[in-house]
Amino acid sequence: MTTTHDSGTYRPPAPGRPDIRQRTLRTDRWWLPPLANALGLATFVVYATIRSLWGSAYYVAEYHYLSPFYSPCVSASCIPEASHLGQWFGEMPWFLPYALVSLPFLLGFRLTCYYYRKAYYRAFWASPPACAVAEPHAKYTGETRLPLILQNAHRYFFYVAFAISILNTYDMVLAFQSTDPATGQTSFGLGLGTLILLINVIGLWLYTLSCHSCRHVTGGRLKHFSKHPVRYKIWTSISKLNTRHMLFAWLTIGTLILTDFYVMLVASGTISDLRIVN
Repeated sequence: MTTTHDSGTYRPPAPGRPDIRQRTLRTDRWWLPPLANALGLATFVVYATIRSLWGSAYYVAEYHYLSPFYSPCVSASCIPEASHLGQWFGEMPWFLPYALVSLPFLLGFRLTCYYYRKAYYRAFWASPPACAVAEPHAKYTGETRLPLILQNAHRYFFYVAFAISILNTYDMVLAFQSTDPATGQTSFGLGLGTLILLINVIGLWLYTLSCHSCRHVTGGRLKHFSKHPVRYKIWTSISKLNTRHMLFAWLTIGTLILTDFYVMLVASGTISDLRIVN
């Protein structure tokens, strides 16, 4: 027998389970974390979408600063100096990002990330909204059918994200150069933008390497750690990073926005880069 009460459809508990008819017995502000997650994720999605389609103010030729939302820039729409890997495609229509070969995979990597799944399941689907709080859904099918079954592709997105992190590192190394506009000569240079790109790359590596899939790749299939001491040591280090995966997930949202925003301000001439060397 089912009855309806103030929190939805009531179903009698299983034998031996307590009959709790309230949605939750929690008296704290349990709704704050999912609300903060929703606002944070929505802010990032809106900002990243607008900037990836902006099509300008993404590269500073004098200091070799390239926004991470435009790496790699491989279409004919890109500034030639920003196309570190060459130009593979023709002009991009306005509704496609210049970094079309990387952004879909990075989006897939984050969407299927174990931590982000928890965050947006709770924030947007209330599945469940918080610990010890009943969810409004009548049925639970897990990740066994479309579209959620695609979450199992996370390990493959990890491989691509790892390669893109190498590319981001290359972009950061190039930012340690300064080109004289008058002579065209390039020499070592260091500015505030260089440091921002460096911090962003460190954050991206911490997030990528702390991924659950990375932990599985390094030691998840081993049956005898004693026979693989090197992989065991790597797996142990990755496991320590993995405990802070949530921190790195939010940290990189902040560093990605900061890096792109700073490059945009310098590239558009709104501000000048604070130079430390050259």
